Amino acid sequence: MKDSVAENLPVSHAGLALAKAPLDEAAIARWSHPATILIATDLTDLDRLMEFAQLEAAETGARLLLLHVLSVSASMAADAAGMPYYDPFGALEFIAKGLENLCFPLRQRGIVCEALVREGNAAQQIGAVARQFKADRLIVGTRSRSKLGKLLLGSVAEQVLSSVTLPVMTVGPEAHSPAGGAAGERVVLYATVLGASSRMGAMLAGRIAASQGAKLALIHVLPPTDRFSTEGAGRDGQPAGQDSVAAHQMRLLAEETAGWCGAEVQTHVVHGNPVVEILAEAAERRASMVVLGVRHRSFFEDLTRDSTICRVLAHARCPVLTLRED
Repeated sequence: MKDSVAENLPVSHAGLALAKAPLDEAAIARWSHPATILIATDLTDLDRLMEFAQLEAAETGARLLLLHVLSVSASMAADAAGMPYYDPFGALEFIAKGLENLCFPLRQRGIVCEALVREGNAAQQIGAVARQFKADRLIVGTRSRSKLGKLLLGSVAEQVLSSVTLPVMTVGPEAHSPAGGAAGERVVLYATVLGASSRMGAMLAGRIAASQGAKLALIHVLPPTDRFSTEGAGRDGQPAGQDSVAAHQMRLLAEETAGWCGAEVQTHVVHGNPVVEILAEAAERRASMVVLGVRHRSFFEDLTRDSTICRVLAHARCPVLTLRED
């Protein structure tokens, strides 16, 4: 699976961007080893989210903040005559007690866990709480498909992903606890577009892998080969120039990441559909986490469409960590 790359290959403009892009080492250290993790739940995804939140807290020693945002409609109650009335205090108290019951066993195991309930717009309140408590990572859940077959993340998840600047771990309905790959080894997969933000994303993924005692696998997906003319291709009919440049850039990125993070790094350059290839690589390696390299903000602003990021978030068998690039 590891690439064999020839020496002295040309570096494209993307490669130069990789070399010159600055690293925010303080941010990488904070995000890879979070002190505070915010878990935003709609209460239907609690079992799934708490499973991964506990693993994160056990590995990093992070404090967990368990948050539910109550909408105005959820605060409505009915009197003896069946007339609705607004009862936010009763609803807030009921939910707070339920969240406290989840926090209690974690505290007994030495994990700091606090329950928070807010009222209002969910995405806005999540952002406000993240800033108030200086959260280093956010964990949210997502759905898969509606009855009509449309890919769904959930409106709150979409708004949060497009607004917060801290890493967001999205736990889809198909995600499960890491079982480890061959011989039980753990693998973190970083999917990169080889853009200006790739060094930052690779270093973050590398630090996470090192903290987990895991290997880091880098994957870059090129367009399907049928999009290229065979004129000027290599002996096997493949677009050798683009493949070679991409493989060379990946090798440079892997070498720098390994030297900076101390993690074992492997690379994979493949042609095909990004969704299919990323999910297949994650499944084959039994990845404990997928880290997505995102080049443009519009990627996040278009989450409701059948985009790469939407599909990966919805169908990955492990958590997916995304970081918005400004």
